[in-house]
Amino acid sequence: MKWCKKIFFLVGFPMLFVGCMNLNQPMKKIEYYTLEYTPPTITDLKPLSHVIRFEHFTASPTYNTSRIIYKNRSFKRDSYIYYRWRTNPGALVTHFLSRDIRHSGLFKAILSPDSQFVSSYILEGTVDEFLEWDMEETWKAILSLSIILIDKNKMDVGEKILFQKTYRKESLCKRKTPRSLAEAMSCAMSEISKQIIKDVYYCLKDRDQAKPF
Repeated sequence: MKWCKKIFFLVGFPMLFVGCMNLNQPMKKIEYYTLEYTPPTITDLKPLSHVIRFEHFTASPTYNTSRIIYKNRSFKRDSYIYYRWRTNPGALVTHFLSRDIRHSGLFKAILSPDSQFVSSYILEGTVDEFLEWDMEETWKAILSLSIILIDKNKMDVGEKILFQKTYRKESLCKRKTPRSLAEAMSCAMSEISKQIIKDVYYCLKDRDQAKPF
């Protein structure tokens, strides 16, 4: 019986000691990042009297996570454990794009997905790419979005879809750090956002001009 107690002491005590050491060691803090940029300014365009409803943008399976995804070789994707986006890329893009279009003042109203007001048009889309591309000399932020503008008042499917387009932007990171990635991704989002605003504007403006009087 005594030898059993000795074995338990020799085996159990070190395990208990290691367990206590792990409990006392502080866990590394997770750092969260988001996009941050001034809404793009678009001048010399006359506002249109259209109401557009935003739908929540989805993210492709590879990027449907708050973890920062990076690529350092073909066909391979990894993610950081302690560096993350504040929320899913789909939610980030939905928020900033709707904010930018609202700030442009080019439309009568931009409605959120949960709004109870009636709209004539719907804008929805997908985040196709949202990643850090690690190359030997530098890093790049890669952002790719696909959007669809829909006319709610049309019954025919072919007439409902006004246009569908994919936008892609690569932006160099100043340093090889997550903060520089967030800065570069913000630049990419700002440029894509400005182009989307213009495309939506001219699409709806051309429809107004094509209406019979």
